[in-house]
Amino acid sequence: MSIADLRKDYARESLDEKDVARDPIVQFARWFQEALNSGFTEPNAMTVATADAQGRPSSRILLLKGYDSRGFVFFTNYESRKGRELAENPQAALLFHWVELERQVRIEGRVEKVAPGESDEYYASRPVGSRLGAWASPQSSVLADRGMLERRLAELEREHGENPPRPPHWGGYRLAPDCLEFWQGRPSRLHDRVRYTLVSEGHWKIERLAP
Repeated sequence: MSIADLRKDYARESLDEKDVARDPIVQFARWFQEALNSGFTEPNAMTVATADAQGRPSSRILLLKGYDSRGFVFFTNYESRKGRELAENPQAALLFHWVELERQVRIEGRVEKVAPGESDEYYASRPVGSRLGAWASPQSSVLADRGMLERRLAELEREHGENPPRPPHWGGYRLAPDCLEFWQGRPSRLHDRVRYTLVSEGHWKIERLAP
């Protein structure tokens, strides 16, 4: 079969701009809870897209670790490629794709680091192996071989034991959204798309987009 022949018709649900929540965070919470209730593997997995100062984009999959009215939180190495790009250009886009629900959510906005205490709290909640891994990996740097990582991890295990502190180069970011789009697959590729655009603090314009 040709790749061009791979297709699926969507007919599970619909989405009407008159029925969505007035607040996009409330609407996201509804859909996210449905994804959680459906038992999917990692419903909090999302694509995070960034761009450098020259506008060259890059993207990767990360896990959402929290959200509220202030925005959407994820954690990473500040010295990684994404960290360097966010330092140059503090704008990003998130994408959730819940295949089984035939849904996508696109989120755009400005990114800033979370408070150190928030990063400390999340770091302390991680398994010890993940905490040590944050020290061991010079994320996005070139390695001669995997043995370098494993030797560094062994050194850190001896140095820190079961209670490593949070590395200063590792912590959280929060994306404060100014645009969110909710996408529901529909038959004949006539999908439902509802966009929220921030007009002023706490006030959103809601529009239907052509598929």
